[in-house]
Amino acid sequence: MSLIILRADSRDKILNALADLERHAGLRVRGRPRIMKHEIADKMAASILGGNLRTRSKVAAAVEVEEGDTETIMAVRRIHPPAHIIVVSSEYDEYEDLREMFGTLKVLKGYYSYKKR
Repeated sequence: MSLIILRADSRDKILNALADLERHAGLRVRGRPRIMKHEIADKMAASILGGNLRTRSKVAAAVEVEEGDTETIMAVRRIHPPAHIIVVSSEYDEYEDLREMFGTLKVLKGYYSYKKR
């Protein structure tokens, strides 16, 4: 099970990136994606990537997928989504912070898994 942070300029790009994760990367989204404060997502992303970010996001979301960290990273590398995707593996300090925060975040409205149809 992996956690993913999505950062983008708009909510539509987040929703498109989530669809790409399922359709093109073949990942199975667990539960429902959660909207998170873009400032927190930017801070976590900068910490994980080990430097300053080129651009700041306006919208951010977190999602949990069934696949493990390595499989998720390899799947994400194959696609070109309209949002910045960061796989937060368990080796990062931010993993536990995001895991604790995940349950308290609001559900992202407008997301419907095409696999559940």
